[in-house]
Amino acid sequence: MTRRPSRPPDGITTAPDQPLGLTTRTRPWGGGTVVALDGELDLDSVAVLREALDRALATPGTVVVIDCGDLAFCDSTGLSELLAAAVRAHAAGSRIELARPRPLVRRVLELTGATDAFPVRDGAPP
Repeated sequence: MTRRPSRPPDGITTAPDQPLGLTTRTRPWGGGTVVALDGELDLDSVAVLREALDRALATPGTVVVIDCGDLAFCDSTGLSELLAAAVRAHAAGSRIELARPRPLVRRVLELTGATDAFPVRDGAPP
């Protein structure tokens, strides 16, 4: 008998069958939603981010803060999804901000000019 893995609690999404993958945790705050990322954002896990951001951006005129403090890696696919989400947010009167990017992730943002697309916070909202 094969046992199916249990579904994560509401607000938590994980990349299936990935050793590191990406986990997202969402929580509300006064201005909108915080989406905390943990793991690696790449081709294998970008759908997890897209799903979490689509839910967070479902309400027009909101602010989504992506907490990158536990994001270990972001490749061009992940960066592309972040930028696409920023465009979707702007079209809906919303915005995306990044919080606590690690040096490696911050460097990717700087090298590509993506820091111009996102306000970057030193900390996530309480």
